[in-house]
Amino acid sequence: MCALCGVLGGAGHWTDAVARPGVFTRNADPVERRRERTQLVAGANRILGAYGLALGDWQASAFVLSTATGKSEIVDHLGHLWATAERLLGRPCDPLDPALIARLEERDNRT
Repeated sequence: MCALCGVLGGAGHWTDAVARPGVFTRNADPVERRRERTQLVAGANRILGAYGLALGDWQASAFVLSTATGKSEIVDHLGHLWATAERLLGRPCDPLDPALIARLEERDNRT
């Protein structure tokens, strides 16, 4: 199956902000779901930026992960993000690396 068919036919991931019948969510409103998705992308980009990567939203159904050199790949949901990042870079990416977290916190404290 091509990537586009997989994106269009894929089931939702638990990180997706969607209103589901019988499931508690504060995101029943499409505007709120979009706002949460935008915040997820911004949060991911704080970490990805340290690796020279950038994440973008694609039609509110997937993400596009790009390198500084222009290589990009569609990411179906955030569960695939780090494996895709490592594949694009050809090296490990650890969002929980204590040194990375310390650098991000230090940067936040300066602003």
